[in-house]
Amino acid sequence: MKTSQKGIDLIKKFEGCKLKAYQCPAGIWTIGYGNTFYEDNSKVKQGDVITQDRANSLLLHLLPKFEAIVNKNIQATINQNQFDALVSYVWNTGGSNTLYGLINSKAPVSSIRQWFETKYITGGGKVLAGLVTRRKSEADLYFS
Repeated sequence: MKTSQKGIDLIKKFEGCKLKAYQCPAGIWTIGYGNTFYEDNSKVKQGDVITQDRANSLLLHLLPKFEAIVNKNIQATINQNQFDALVSYVWNTGGSNTLYGLINSKAPVSSIRQWFETKYITGGGKVLAGLVTRRKSEADLYFS
C-alpha cells in the first residue's frame, strides 16, 4: 500500500515544518517534517537549512521507507485509513513490534486503541501533550 494524501496531511500536521535544523525534545537534530536524515542517509546537523520545496521533496522521498516498514510488518488486512495511521505512527516512532502483533493477531479494538493512546507519548522522559494528541488522532483515523 501507499500513503494517501490524508496520511501525508496527518504527518505534516503533527510534525510541522521547520526549515532550520532544531533539536527535538529527545535532543535529536531534526529538519523539515520531522526528518532526522536526508536522502543520502546523512544525519541532520546543527546549522542545516532547507527550502520549503526541499522539505516537501524530502518528505515524499523518504515516505516509501516508512510505508515499507508497515507493509513488511502488517500481515492482517487493513484499509487505507489504517495504513495511513500506521505510517504516521512509524514516521514518528520508528514502529513497534507490539503494536504490529496486536494488529496481526486481531486483538480487540480496545487493546489496539489503548496501545496507540498510551505508548510513545514521551520525549526527553516527559509526557508531551502534542504526542498525546497525535496518538489519539492516529487511533481515531485507524478506527474510522
